[in-house]
Amino acid sequence: MGLFKFLKGVGQKLGIGDETPKAEELKKSLDSHKLGTDGVQVKVVDNKVVLSGEVKDQAALEKAVLAVGNAHGIDSVDTDNLKVAASAPAEPESTFYEVKSGDTLWKIAEQQYGKGNGGKNDIIFEANRPMLTSPDKIYPGQVLRIPPLK
Repeated sequence: MGLFKFLKGVGQKLGIGDETPKAEELKKSLDSHKLGTDGVQVKVVDNKVVLSGEVKDQAALEKAVLAVGNAHGIDSVDTDNLKVAASAPAEPESTFYEVKSGDTLWKIAEQQYGKGNGGKNDIIFEANRPMLTSPDKIYPGQVLRIPPLK
């Protein structure tokens, strides 16, 4: 998939103070979401996370990117060495959206899916679970996964 950019100064703090989290802290956080990423290795180079190994499907890959990329102190995630299992059905890739001040999931759904589609905000919420625990708990700078409409 490539390289994904994030805002370094926002997100959940995993390390001490403002330092970049360690690979072990990111791996522990990633595994806590139970995304099917057990076979993923995490490496941190400066402020970039490098993910390698294999995930069960495209959704797991995208959620892994968000789970580590939205950590405080991380500015990019490299997935060049992260593969989707060969047995996984082909899925279209999601787009990624950076939350702006004043955004709600309803507004984001209207913007991404078209006017009158704000009610599809639940699709965005479900696509970002378990990292999102409530539709009301999004913050500026956070990156969300926006799956295509079926």
